[in-house]
Amino acid sequence: MDWTLEVVVVPVSDLDKAKEFYAERMGFGVDFDVTPGPGNRIVQLTPPGSGCSIVIGTAVGTMEPGTLSGVQLVVRDVRAAREELLGRGVEVGEVQVAGPDGFRPATEDDDLNNQGFLFLQDPDGNRWTVQQITDRR
Repeated sequence: MDWTLEVVVVPVSDLDKAKEFYAERMGFGVDFDVTPGPGNRIVQLTPPGSGCSIVIGTAVGTMEPGTLSGVQLVVRDVRAAREELLGRGVEVGEVQVAGPDGFRPATEDDDLNNQGFLFLQDPDGNRWTVQQITDRR
């Protein structure tokens, strides 16, 4: 039996601002934007190439906006991902490398496979990590 992760609920304070950030800046596809009842709007967005989506909306969770952390996206080239995000207007830090003493800025000589990372936040302060995985070790 397969067990697949399908949706992560992201708590946001301004639904339209969050939708614009994830769709326009992060490049996520908008799967749907529905209002199933009074005062209830749900937006589902999916990162390119992902089988797992995020849901933002009203009445979709109990977490406070800005409290989500630990959600991780995986890309094949973290440096190219950083340039794409910067080009879309996302504030993103330098590429970091994970090592025995924690994170440090990456150099051109670093092997980033499985250990190259970016860190960013959405407009509410929800924290995201982007990891480079070109092959699983």
